[in-house]
Amino acid sequence: MKFDIDLTATQAERLRQEAERLKITPEELARAAVADLLSERDQDFKVAAERVLEKYSELYRRLA
Repeated sequence: MKFDIDLTATQAERLRQEAERLKITPEELARAAVADLLSERDQDFKVAAERVLEKYSELYRRLA
């Protein structure tokens, strides 16, 4: 998927500077940041779901 985003001049400059520091393009940095954000939320959800399932496993077994 391809899309455009509007950044302030300050945000665009910070993105450019950080990408330059990492020796990648600003587009690669933005793509990596989005991927990281999405995978982090997925992992947080999985951890929370596993904790709930484990905590109530005996109850779920009895109700089955």
